Amino acid sequence: MLETAATVSDFRALTEPARKAARILAIAPASQRNDALRAAAGSLRLRAADILVANARDVAASRASAAFIDRLTLTPARIEAMARGLEAIALLPDPVGRILSEWTRPNGLAIRRVATPLGVIGMIYESRPNVGADAAGLCIKSGNAVILRGGSESHHSARCIQESIRIGLEQAGLPGACVQNVPDTDRAHVSAMLGAAGEIDMIIPRGGKSLVERVQREARVPVLAHADGLCHTYVHEKADFAMARAIVANAKMRRPGICGATETLLIDRHIAPDLLPLLIQDLHSLGCAVMGDDTARGIVPDLEPATSDHFATEWLDARLCVAVVEGVDEALAHIARYGSGHTEAIVTGDAAAAERFLNGTDSAVVMWNASTQFCDGGEFGFGAEIGIATGKIHARGPVGLEQLTTFRYEVRGTGQTRP
Repeated sequence: MLETAATVSDFRALTEPARKAARILAIAPASQRNDALRAAAGSLRLRAADILVANARDVAASRASAAFIDRLTLTPARIEAMARGLEAIALLPDPVGRILSEWTRPNGLAIRRVATPLGVIGMIYESRPNVGADAAGLCIKSGNAVILRGGSESHHSARCIQESIRIGLEQAGLPGACVQNVPDTDRAHVSAMLGAAGEIDMIIPRGGKSLVERVQREARVPVLAHADGLCHTYVHEKADFAMARAIVANAKMRRPGICGATETLLIDRHIAPDLLPLLIQDLHSLGCAVMGDDTARGIVPDLEPATSDHFATEWLDARLCVAVVEGVDEALAHIARYGSGHTEAIVTGDAAAAERFLNGTDSAVVMWNASTQFCDGGEFGFGAEIGIATGKIHARGPVGLEQLTTFRYEVRGTGQTRP
């Protein structure tokens, strides 16, 4: 999509102050950045009633699925979680200025590789308004300015959250332009962000497959991609049944609308006749619709049939596919065919089988005896996350503070000249 001159000019009204703010934020001491995060957390709490009103307006206008509404809806508890997330980020070690490596050359030159902020980050995300708070917190801590473009369905919530964070920044003596939202829901802002080479240093898309594909196709700015979360849980023949039941129920139904939710259950043929009916019973009791391959339907006849298209679908809803497999290698082959490189888990008491699984999948995150829903920056100790990177360059898995920095080389001499 081509932008008009007016659209580009309007967008520079965001990028120019963002670049100025980024330069200030990059050299601000860690204590000041941490003060801004704590002040922003306090502002979220003080403005919680206003945020809930704005969110209720967004929810009332939505005609989406129940899972989508769950991602969109804020509650007092979720606002408090956002505030605590900012405070948790403030407690983390400063990622800026870390000495990543250092050495001295034979001629006496001392060289250091030092972590530095990326600059201005453009964040394009869908539905979940708390994503904007997490992104803002991580960017402030890592010395980056950020321009946020949330989904149109969460526009009022996102703007109210951003305003709360701006108040915190200014209370700490930092520019409010460190965190900005696009002014309205015009889709032209997305194209303007994707074409803002030289003004935005990195684009991070967080949303559905079509959004990520569009960003990767059209961007003239480096992209840190977050692909769809087609996650698998594989129950091996040596799995403890009680553990498997708890993990599968949690991996699918704790929050079925998040990208770390399991979309496909793989189960070993040897234990499927005994365990699969119990797993299906658990899932049905939680309101989950289950589809199965021919073997699974031979064990539990009332399952809906699962097609290849079903196995290739990220549901983000209370739906799950089941495939019966013959051992670790067949499970890995299924994941290689249908997976998106996000998160895979194995449930087993066999350490050798677990290691084969962990080493045999090429996904960003692999787990042993744990729910795939632990694929989360907060759960990894990052304080929060700006997304889950499924590519292989720069960052993989939950993207936290470390992944929001680049580096420079500092060379210190004593008068050396090159022959």
